[in-house]
Amino acid sequence: MERKPLVEAFRALDRRQFLDRACRDLAGLDEPLPIGHGQTISQPTLVLEMTALLDPEPGSKILEIGTGSGYQTALLAPFCKIVCTVERIPELARQAEERLVRLGYSNIRFRMGDGGTGWPEEAPFDRIIVTAAAGIVPPPLVAQLASPGRLVIPVGPRGWQDLLLITKDAAGKLTERVIEKVAFVELVGDYGWNQAKDRS
Repeated sequence: MERKPLVEAFRALDRRQFLDRACRDLAGLDEPLPIGHGQTISQPTLVLEMTALLDPEPGSKILEIGTGSGYQTALLAPFCKIVCTVERIPELARQAEERLVRLGYSNIRFRMGDGGTGWPEEAPFDRIIVTAAAGIVPPPLVAQLASPGRLVIPVGPRGWQDLLLITKDAAGKLTERVIEKVAFVELVGDYGWNQAKDRS
């Protein structure tokens, strides 16, 4: 995708709409902010970077793991055919759906559940983005990634993780590239860092 339209959409997206009243005055800061339930809205420049890495296309079907406040979802929606977004925490899922519907987005499907298991009924996905840190790359997400396809995911232990770009070519071959170090909250469910450690 061309970066200029993405940057323009990013600048036009008002982050205050995705924050509680107590944090709205901090919306302009380039840092993560709390959204309740131990979760955060990512720093804006990282949201932009992950979206650029995902490289959505007009016909793309995207799976987003970790709806959170809906901020990343709202940036993805204009650049693809459909976003299927999964959130584990009921209150966040409800708030995000209400917010995004109110803002006029019509190409988003919502699900509540363990994001690490993906959304099998909607697979395959041309793009998958994970906005919480996994202990390992969840095999169900790799299985649900189309050929060709792109997966952006932070992987690693508590503290700092590697932001990975995983690509699957037309033959199904996977290539993994480390982009940078990042710090995310844990992916709640079967593939978070605590569960991954327990299985090792």
